[in-house]
Amino acid sequence: MQKNSPRILTAWTFYDWANSVHSLVIVSSIFPVYFSATALNSTGGPVINFLGLSIKNSVLFSYTISAAFLFTALLSPICSAIADYSGRKKTFMKAFCYMGAISCSLLYFFTKETTTLAVICFWLSLIGWSGSIVFYNSYLPDIATEDQYDRVSARGFSMGYLGSVLLMVVNLLVILKREWFGNISEAMASRIAFLTVGLWWIGFAQIPFSRLPDGIKKATKARTGGNYLLNGFRELRHVWADLQEQPLAKRFLVAFFVYNMAVQTVMYVATIFGSDELKLPGQSLIITILLIQLVAIPGAYGFSRLSERVGNTYALMTAVLIWIGVCTAAYFVQTESQFFGLAAVVGLVMGGIQSLSRSTYSKLIPATTDTASYFSFYDVTEKTSIVFGTLIYGLIEQLTGSMRNSVLALLVLFVIGFALLWRIPSQKIYRPRLANAEVS
Repeated sequence: MQKNSPRILTAWTFYDWANSVHSLVIVSSIFPVYFSATALNSTGGPVINFLGLSIKNSVLFSYTISAAFLFTALLSPICSAIADYSGRKKTFMKAFCYMGAISCSLLYFFTKETTTLAVICFWLSLIGWSGSIVFYNSYLPDIATEDQYDRVSARGFSMGYLGSVLLMVVNLLVILKREWFGNISEAMASRIAFLTVGLWWIGFAQIPFSRLPDGIKKATKARTGGNYLLNGFRELRHVWADLQEQPLAKRFLVAFFVYNMAVQTVMYVATIFGSDELKLPGQSLIITILLIQLVAIPGAYGFSRLSERVGNTYALMTAVLIWIGVCTAAYFVQTESQFFGLAAVVGLVMGGIQSLSRSTYSKLIPATTDTASYFSFYDVTEKTSIVFGTLIYGLIEQLTGSMRNSVLALLVLFVIGFALLWRIPSQKIYRPRLANAEVS
């Protein structure tokens, strides 16, 4: 397969377009607002019973995210190693995609009486989303040359932001203009939004599924027989051994683990923070998240251009410095207008740091056809950092009763992440990729 094919690259970016509606509608905006208003006890309080445990709904929200990404971190290395060995990574990508999308659709049935089921569906949707992303990310070295990684990665994130905003506008129209749709209740309008996420995700995913190759075959995989699971573990062991000889890749993964704990936690709990800590109305919160998505598009391209000028590490350090300022300001924020201003800055750096992190790792891994296995390590690092980040955030809130104290913990993580990035030379690292790789 010829790299940098416009047709293949466009198809690849459409998976961002397809799945990013989950991040926006389910994780960041409509679902958290609906969850806060619905997951209540019989007296209307936030402390509910979940599987025999009494827990505050916002803490349960955070812990559910932790549990989902912990499960994915344990599962994805096995799946990706098997996918690399068998040359069927698109099959695994499809399986996770369909599980996540169907779980989103089932949130249509979320009412006060079905809170436990809704939490389980939310958990499964997160597993489906995060599980499919590892295979999606692993295609980047297969379809693009290294000099294009930053731009293609930024294009993918921008497509995701644009697609999610488009569906979000439609969902907002249904919520705000319910009289146009038969005077349905606000709760029903929100539940319809959850259903549309599942349909959108499955529908547009057919574009990359129809054009992306299944996987890359190499001689070491050819017709050796044996058990795929055992061979998958052998592949992982080889990847781990290779990473020991890649000091820059190891340093980056450590730095990424630390700063990503804070980045992802901010993204997952921002709406709950605005709702519970600042008491902002649901519509204001949803509009704020919409603003973040719109600002993130030029942010992703802006940081891609910055990396071309100063190198990936310095561009990432710039983003982390801005995140430090965001956390500092978030500790003191009091008003709706201050929250809006902070959200605009978050959007500016959100797309940039995610896009650059993915492309930087793509540059640092060795020339290989085992891209799914290598990206499973990236995925495990990312998902484990989300587990620890959201767990720390929820635990500090549970112990102190204030989300602002949790924000201070995130500030510390950003400072440590900045220091770790300082150890990595800021230069573009282009290595020749395997030219004779055969794509099935």
